[in-house]
Amino acid sequence: MDTETRVLDALASLNRIGATINRLGLGDQAGIDGALKLIAQSAITVVPGASAVIYAFDPVRHSFDPSSRVSAGELSAPLPGDEPRPDGLGARAIAQRRCVLSYEEHDLPIHQVKRAAGARVVACFPLVVAEQPLGVLYVYLHESRRFSQLELLLLDNFVNHAAMALHQAGHLVTVQRDLARAEDELARLRRADLLISSRLSLRETLEAILQMALEVTGARYGIFRLVDRTGLKLVTAAFAGEGLGQPAVEALPINTTSIMGWVAKYRQPLCITDLCANPWVRIYYPLDHGVEMRSELAVPLIGASGRLEGVLNLESPAVAAFSDQDSLLLQALATQAVIAIQEVRLLDALQEIAERLLNQPPQQVFDRLVEMACELLNTAVGSIWVLEDDQLAVRSASAGYLRGERVPVHGSLTGEAILTRSPIIAGDVRTDHRFLRHDLARAEGWTSALVVPLMAGPGGQPVGAFSVFSSEQDTRRFGDAEWDKKVLTCLAHHAALAVQEASRREALRAAEEQRAVAETFAAVGDIAANLLHRVNNKIGTIPVRVQGIQDKSRSALEADPYLATNLAEIEHSAGEAMSVMRESLFHLRPIEVAPVNVALAVTDAITQASLPPGIEVKVAGLADLPLVMAGAQRLALVFANLLENAATAMEGRGVIALHGHVHDRWAEIAVSDNGPGIPPELHERIFEFNFSGRQAHAGKLGFGLWWVRTLMARFGGSIAVESDGEHGATFILRLPLAASFSAAEARR
Repeated sequence: MDTETRVLDALASLNRIGATINRLGLGDQAGIDGALKLIAQSAITVVPGASAVIYAFDPVRHSFDPSSRVSAGELSAPLPGDEPRPDGLGARAIAQRRCVLSYEEHDLPIHQVKRAAGARVVACFPLVVAEQPLGVLYVYLHESRRFSQLELLLLDNFVNHAAMALHQAGHLVTVQRDLARAEDELARLRRADLLISSRLSLRETLEAILQMALEVTGARYGIFRLVDRTGLKLVTAAFAGEGLGQPAVEALPINTTSIMGWVAKYRQPLCITDLCANPWVRIYYPLDHGVEMRSELAVPLIGASGRLEGVLNLESPAVAAFSDQDSLLLQALATQAVIAIQEVRLLDALQEIAERLLNQPPQQVFDRLVEMACELLNTAVGSIWVLEDDQLAVRSASAGYLRGERVPVHGSLTGEAILTRSPIIAGDVRTDHRFLRHDLARAEGWTSALVVPLMAGPGGQPVGAFSVFSSEQDTRRFGDAEWDKKVLTCLAHHAALAVQEASRREALRAAEEQRAVAETFAAVGDIAANLLHRVNNKIGTIPVRVQGIQDKSRSALEADPYLATNLAEIEHSAGEAMSVMRESLFHLRPIEVAPVNVALAVTDAITQASLPPGIEVKVAGLADLPLVMAGAQRLALVFANLLENAATAMEGRGVIALHGHVHDRWAEIAVSDNGPGIPPELHERIFEFNFSGRQAHAGKLGFGLWWVRTLMARFGGSIAVESDGEHGATFILRLPLAASFSAAEARR
């Protein structure tokens, strides 16, 4: 065959080989084998009388794969023991990345099995792509001669095509394996989603996720450790694995003294190929001390709000057991675990609040809701606001705001949630024009804010708002995740129920007080009238009898001054007794309520109270109050009682502040002091008739706050106390406005 014909045949073979490689598809092993077979046959066409053999090479194991053999020519049939030698010509071609010719390698003979079969000369071509050895092409001559330059040039071209075919084969196998793994991982993640929506407990859900992680990564052990309530330790929530003896499940500190603590502290996934290497060997904490582990994979559990929930950890006895894909899969499973943890915590919180709504006063429910919002959303502060006309009043706050503090609905950030009836987010309340307390935000270090309305009733009418704030140390923003809105909206719904419950309880309490007062004073009035009549009959005769004695025994009395003085004192005492009786029983008579000026009643009370010099009384907003319905003398008595109580609590030194404002059809007067306060558990007891802490005051009945509440009820109003037990107390008095008072209510 002349040279031109050989070149043309070679080019035609190269075209067929290229077309075959281009047609290779996913999983087309037959096509790959066909392309390699075509390359081998083309090689013996270029070199007449030769034989060609192709082997794949595994670069990880540094060995040839005998099962990958593709051959053509007289020596194509495999012979016992003719596999490539670990230190043969093919291995040298791979190691040196060059064509190796047997007649140039004087120190390395041809494989003895091939020589025995008739091979006299061999050329070994490494199949390399991107410096990665993939296989080798052996071309055997049955005669003792050298390869021509044309033959070597043409074989080089076949070698490049063979390398590309093997590379394509490996790539397709990898793609196929990755697709299969991805499908398996997606199936497992779908299973994890189903687990979260099932009725399994949190521990069972975490154990199932662990089992998935063990199956897909081949790990021996796995463990979930979650952050405890203090935020300083990781406590075991679930573990799984084969052959566990005595698992070490004690709590670990969140610091660099353990691998899981390190991951929690720095919030970074960690893949350790060898636990015996530094620095990990010094902080490795085994799950089971009886089994040696060499590889570890750990990822942090971080919620959408940026809160650290815990760490998920896997271990294996093999070195370098985990890949980057394993780490990505574990991070995906960790995300599912975080969702499960957050869902369980939210459900537990809602169950707790539902029970509290049935068993606890609304104020305690508000306080617990604020605590829950801060815990679930990992926020610095939370507050609940209640709608009062065109203002919002703080009902509960964990920090910053004071209870009772108000902001207008129109023109405020919190009010915007009321007006739009939807969640409102502020990026930085320190500069947001809608937030009216920039000074408070800067002092407390608040940044981002989330506010949701409290919607109540079938029509979804707003009754207040729920707000939370992040701090300067917190990099999260509330707009980054819908989870924050979901959690706060759920809690806001229960807060709205608490507002409704508070309103119902207040109405019920007022009705019960009105009825009790009416019944009590109906009975007491009859007793008082009968008592006054009988006492008057007895004591009223004393002055008459004294005057009779004075008339008939005038000379004796003139002769005995002692007798005259005592007889006059008896007459005077009897008169005073009747006066005191009439004055005291006056308080038990029906009250003729009439329009009263609150400011004047307070002025009279200050005069009556005779407060110590160390007490300062500050009055604001009382002069602007409209007239209220009450009894003027008795209302002054109410304020005098409260002023004297406050002065006693402050031990004669301090400030008493009275502030008034109008709310709906009521006037509200707050009487505040800076004394030691009243513990929350005593807020109701101090109004009891037989409360041991009451103090009587000169010239009064001596019934203390019970009498104050009774009088307020007789006015058609109410009184309540607000105090944390440490920073003073505030008594809130509510009196009906005269303008909204009906004639039918004018008599109590």
